[in-house]
Amino acid sequence: MTFSFFDFIWIFFIFSSLQPLWQRRRTETRRFNTLKEIERRGNSRVILLVHRQESISLLGIPLSRYITIEDSEQVLRAIRLTPPDVPIDLILHTPGGLVLATEQIARALIRHPSKVRVFVPHYAMSGGTMLALAADEIVMDANAVLGPVDPQLGNFPAASILKVVEDKPISEIDDQTLIMADLSRKAISQVQRFVRTLLNDTVPQRKVDPEKIDSIIDAITTGRVTHDYPITVEEATEMGLPITVGLPLQIYDLMELYPQPQGGRPSVQYIPMPYDRRPALPEPKGRPLPEGARTSSL
Repeated sequence: MTFSFFDFIWIFFIFSSLQPLWQRRRTETRRFNTLKEIERRGNSRVILLVHRQESISLLGIPLSRYITIEDSEQVLRAIRLTPPDVPIDLILHTPGGLVLATEQIARALIRHPSKVRVFVPHYAMSGGTMLALAADEIVMDANAVLGPVDPQLGNFPAASILKVVEDKPISEIDDQTLIMADLSRKAISQVQRFVRTLLNDTVPQRKVDPEKIDSIIDAITTGRVTHDYPITVEEATEMGLPITVGLPLQIYDLMELYPQPQGGRPSVQYIPMPYDRRPALPEPKGRPLPEGARTSSL
């Protein structure tokens, strides 16, 4: 049996089309095994909520991901399938998302009888912070950040809409702005009430000093800072949140299996650590070279 040149071309195309499927299956297997290892070490149920920028089909169009109703359905199912005596470890990497979906997940977390921990390897902003507040312990990388949970109405912060109504005479404000201001008051009140519910959680034990709850609510819900303001580990600890610094190495390994889709050359490159220090070259012996001959190029 002989193969022609075109037969080799067909074989090449077949292998090229199957390679992405094989790589995807291999990555999914590694993700599953890593999750199982984290569960085994922590004797807990591990739930992963990671939002990256995805690509649509073969077109390569970037699509931002955030917490959706579909996410809440899956997370609620995972919590429902977890026995009451099994702790939950939630790994978060998200810019936030829908208020309804976020509140559903957060309520389910505070109702779980056993301990709930949230791990933040990089950032958990807005709705992600809301989920972190539902945990009994927030475990963060030393450089990870949380964010404010002040409500946003469309493209505008609710607190900024209220500021317009406060600073301008009522006769100079249009009806739409007044309606938005009314909605802003309601939204801020609703978020503050829910955050207070999360911080007052006492199952399985109280996690926040009651005397610090009011100051925490004021700091993260009233629009004192911009919505993308990074709340560092130090600032969150000073607020009184139950912060622990230091993630298990397996979580970093797991995040490596959820890379950001790359288009073209990578924007960051480095030699992975630990970096082997190479021994210095011995000094040449004999007559020294002239000064002009010492220059070299790579």
